Amino acid sequence: MIEKYYRRLLDELPSPMAVTDKNLKVVYSNRAFSQLFPSPCARGSLGKVTGCAGDVKRCGSSECAKNCLLVQAFEDALYSDKPVMQRIQFTAGGAGEEKRLSFVLTVKPVGDGLCMGVIEDALESEIASELRSAKYIQQKLLPAGRWVAGKRYSYMYIPCHDIGGDLPEIFAVGDSACGVIADVSGKGISAGMLTAFVKAAYDRNAYSPAGAIGALSARFRELELDERNYITVAAARIDEHSITYSMAGHNVPILLKSDGGIMRIILNSPPVSNWFSEPRYFEDTIPYKKGDILVLLTDGVTECRNERGEMFGVDGAIRTLSYARTGEEFIKDLESNLRSFCPSFDDDVTAIAFDL
Repeated sequence: MIEKYYRRLLDELPSPMAVTDKNLKVVYSNRAFSQLFPSPCARGSLGKVTGCAGDVKRCGSSECAKNCLLVQAFEDALYSDKPVMQRIQFTAGGAGEEKRLSFVLTVKPVGDGLCMGVIEDALESEIASELRSAKYIQQKLLPAGRWVAGKRYSYMYIPCHDIGGDLPEIFAVGDSACGVIADVSGKGISAGMLTAFVKAAYDRNAYSPAGAIGALSARFRELELDERNYITVAAARIDEHSITYSMAGHNVPILLKSDGGIMRIILNSPPVSNWFSEPRYFEDTIPYKKGDILVLLTDGVTECRNERGEMFGVDGAIRTLSYARTGEEFIKDLESNLRSFCPSFDDDVTAIAFDL
């Protein structure tokens, strides 16, 4: 009865608190502690209970703990039998949902090998919070449907960081379906800001893909950014029997013919940048037949490298496409093949496929 009473009191404390045993295993944590750390576990290793973004299976081992101030604080208090106070920067959560925290931890020995750690001044990193908000907004900007102007499409978008530098766009101009894929320079926040610019500046009402890219280029030059900043773009308008396309320094689109042939659409134009004072963008038109598949992709697909340094390449994308019966099947197979080829990506991976 008394133990339940004390537990109830501890649960009402506003400060997060946890108690560890002589093996640095958490034997109790209060409600505030559980609310601070995104883990369903109330007992176990410190890494498990806090939802540490590191290797929780090795939590407490010498290799894992040597750079972990959280483990060190409890360990120092246990072996010195004295209170320890430490400011800690901590990352909790999985790869896609990281939560970065800063807090002051005070650990006090309470006898019988038990140590009580109390957290004060807990702040979630403002930058981390803003990044999560930006990631959420960027996800909301992605295409929502699966049909546009009577054409079915599928796409894949895998950012290598919280904020991506690729932009897939699908929309209609009159009775025509349009696909645009852009890849901006840089990574992280700066890349995210540039993709937001592309999203806002690209004219979705323009009938001519080359005209839309030219207008985007003019808007970009008004920013007066340095030469390290640039955007590559591939744009296509799909009409009843033909595809009109334009490119700005981007990977060439690929067309899988229903009769089994594959066509790489070649048309060279410079990236959207400040490298040229008066860049010109061109477009061309090719026919298609019902059952063909049109693919737009970024260099995150073709330049993906495995542990041996080999690139997936355009050939890898073409091989994947040659076995696909639909755009949706191609996108699923492409993601599966890329993840088998390279378990982790160091660039954003984006592709769009239209069933024609």
